[in-house]
Amino acid sequence: MKKVVKRIAAIALTLAGVFTFATTNASAATADNTNDASFSDIYKVAKSKLGASYVYGAVGPNVFDCSGFTSYVYKKGASVTLPRTAQAQYNTFKHVSYKNIKKGDLVFFGGSKYSISHVGMYIGNGKMIDAQNRGVVREAVHAPWWHAVGYARVTTLASNSANNAD
Repeated sequence: MKKVVKRIAAIALTLAGVFTFATTNASAATADNTNDASFSDIYKVAKSKLGASYVYGAVGPNVFDCSGFTSYVYKKGASVTLPRTAQAQYNTFKHVSYKNIKKGDLVFFGGSKYSISHVGMYIGNGKMIDAQNRGVVREAVHAPWWHAVGYARVTTLASNSANNAD
C-alpha cells in the first residue's frame, strides 16, 4: 500500500511540474511572438498615462497600480499580455543586467527576488515610468526610496535611434 501511495505522489508531483513549466513558457512565448513591436509604440501609451491616478489593484485605463500599468502599456502598445502581478512578471521573463538594460525592459523592486513589490518600465537615460502612490510618473530608476532587485526583457523590441524617450 505504501508503494502505491508513493507512486501516486510521484506522478502527481511530476504532472504538477510539467503543468507549471508549460504555463510559464506559454506566457513567455506570447511575449516572444511580438518581435515587430517597437519601444516607440509602448512608450507612446506609457507617456499618454503620465499623471494618471494610483489605486492598488487598478488596471486602467485611467487609474493604475504598478503591475496594472505595465500590463496595460504592453497590451495596448504591443498586444502582449503580461501576468497581473509584479512578482509574476518578474518570474516570467528573461532577466538582464542593468548594464544590458534596454528601453522597454521592466525594472523590479522589493526586498529580494522572492518578494517583488513594485515594477516600472525603463525608458532610457536611467529613467523609468511607473505607477506609484503619486500616480503615473517618470523618475530615476535608482532612487533612495527604491531597492532595485532586477530587470527583465519582455520581448525583442524594434529599436531605432529616432525613438528616444524625452
